[in-house]
Amino acid sequence: MTNSTVSRLGQSNAAGATDALFLKQFGGEILLEFEETTKFKTRHFVRQIRNGKTAQFPNIGTVTSSYHTAGNFIDGQAVNHAETTIAIDGLLVAPVFVAKIDELMNHYDVRGPYAEEMGRELAQQYDQNVARVMVLAARKSTNDLTGRSGGTRLSDAAMATSSSVISSAIFTAAQTLDEKKIPAADRNAFFRPAHYYLLAQNTTLINKDYSGMGSIASGRIETVAGVDLIKTNNVPSVDDSSNTGIDSKYRADYSATIGIVANRMAAGTVQLMDIALESEYEIRRQGTFMVAKMAVGHDVLRPDCAVELYDT
Repeated sequence: MTNSTVSRLGQSNAAGATDALFLKQFGGEILLEFEETTKFKTRHFVRQIRNGKTAQFPNIGTVTSSYHTAGNFIDGQAVNHAETTIAIDGLLVAPVFVAKIDELMNHYDVRGPYAEEMGRELAQQYDQNVARVMVLAARKSTNDLTGRSGGTRLSDAAMATSSSVISSAIFTAAQTLDEKKIPAADRNAFFRPAHYYLLAQNTTLINKDYSGMGSIASGRIETVAGVDLIKTNNVPSVDDSSNTGIDSKYRADYSATIGIVANRMAAGTVQLMDIALESEYEIRRQGTFMVAKMAVGHDVLRPDCAVELYDT
């Protein structure tokens, strides 16, 4: 009995590597899933570097003005400068090994779901660390730049259960940022689903007569006090003080945190390697080993741009 001829779906023009076509699609699916899953990437400051392990983010202070007296010499003024250095955390990887025999015998595609899971996992880790940094920014009482204030924390015993208390806190947060002269653009409020849907049930916030935006029917609410509302599971909610699974700079107790209101300048990310895929067919193991990876680091940029809402 002769062997069957196998039509290799991943082979280009019936020649070369049997998974050449699969890998391009696989890597693209990982990137797509990462971009679709992350909620924080476009809502904070990201800087790409080509090499090195740290990056400097300059902070520039404000200038003052005064009325001129005729005949007086107009001199310059000293503007405060400072910088924040953010370091790369290390190489974050999501590995998968696919046995060749399993792919041949399997009757359904596994690489697509694997790609989704790998991209989603990296996105979750990315978002969780950025969210932690925003909370830490709100808790930082000092600012690297002289003349600027620290972060803000707003608390209430009913913050976790009352939509009116949460909405009032968002208004207070917006007022606080206004008084600190933080631009109204690029402000976002991040809440876990429980609190997001609590706000979505507040008819005052979505009532069109009050220029509300949202719908109880769709479970959606868009803005409060001019701040865009973002639903995400990655707002920290547990005590990570002893969590050795994350970098030490992210460790803190977040068990009382309900939400975050922040301008995009509250947190910064230095990105040495964007999400990428490496794969190699291992002859001795008869399978393909794939690694989705990225090298980034996050830290506080401007504490005055962040407000933490927490339950007492």
